[in-house]
Amino acid sequence: MRHEELFYVLALLKVEGVGDIVAKKLLSHCQEPSLVFKSKASQLNAIDGIGSVLLRKLKDKTIYQKAEAELQFMEKNQINVSYFQEENYPDRLKHCVDGPVLLFSSGNINLKNRKIISIVGTRQITSYGMDFCKKLIADLAPLDPIIVSGFAYGVDIVAHQSALEHKLQTIGVVAHGLNQIYPTAHKKYVHRIEENGGFITEFWSTSNPDKENFVRRNRIVAGISEATIVIESADKGGSLITANLANDYNRDVFAVPGRVGDKFSQGCNTLIKTQKANVLTGAADLIYGLNWDLETTSKPIQKKLFVSLDQEEQKVYDFLLIRGKELLDIIALECDFPIFRISGILLNMELKGVIRPLPGKLFEAI
Repeated sequence: MRHEELFYVLALLKVEGVGDIVAKKLLSHCQEPSLVFKSKASQLNAIDGIGSVLLRKLKDKTIYQKAEAELQFMEKNQINVSYFQEENYPDRLKHCVDGPVLLFSSGNINLKNRKIISIVGTRQITSYGMDFCKKLIADLAPLDPIIVSGFAYGVDIVAHQSALEHKLQTIGVVAHGLNQIYPTAHKKYVHRIEENGGFITEFWSTSNPDKENFVRRNRIVAGISEATIVIESADKGGSLITANLANDYNRDVFAVPGRVGDKFSQGCNTLIKTQKANVLTGAADLIYGLNWDLETTSKPIQKKLFVSLDQEEQKVYDFLLIRGKELLDIIALECDFPIFRISGILLNMELKGVIRPLPGKLFEAI
């Protein structure tokens, strides 16, 4: 994006009463950002939602000073910018009507042709939630997904840490400008995350982590990903807002079920009960739910010379050796496993390279 174009887009976003939806209408209508300020009032007044009050506010000269100050901050701190009409803007977020006009980022982020999932949940994560989150990411690691979260306490930071442990790209979507890190206790993770991933925000360097910013931030978390996963949540909270936004954006939502009466499982159980989320009991549920193909992963899975199979896996393997190709449902029936259990067994066997999936939920032994 040219310096002049970015300057006028920044200026527009500082006009009182101009949000992302109105800004997109003006920018799409005028084509060039500078023309928003140079066009006649009669031309702009014809745009739906643009009235005389807003047109007067476009004449406010102080917005140029604010835009120039932000440009200087971006150049000094090597902040990257993504514009909603350009290729470097996240593809899925382009389809969200209220997606940010501009995204600021730091680090080494690459969102092209990748499996992207958001993991959210309570800040008061339990050992159950922590263990599940770590195992989920460990099991997904061979598929090399991007792990997105909000860099907050609890589920968020566990997801980021687990991604780092398995050398996966991870992205923190923050609710403030990139001149600071919140919470400050997480500063120690910044360098490692920016080496393979980074941070994204719509907020300027003048923005602090105010309460309302976290709600706005959640729509980026929901919109940028193929699916949103809720690990643990009370009956109210930001992770449920993110899940609802993901549903509004027609994204897949998965929730980890918990014990009845458990405070931090109420939100997840409600999402599942009201059919706003799919049940997530392990990586297999996500892989099959999103129709991810293990054979196209950038980290190819090869069959090992000496593979250790547990008793259940050996039973399935022996069955497939005799039957050849077989449907998932038939495998579950003939091997006497429930569907949710056979999914996990088959995933582990795929990761070990002893079976492979075929179109139509067929599997065969290698």
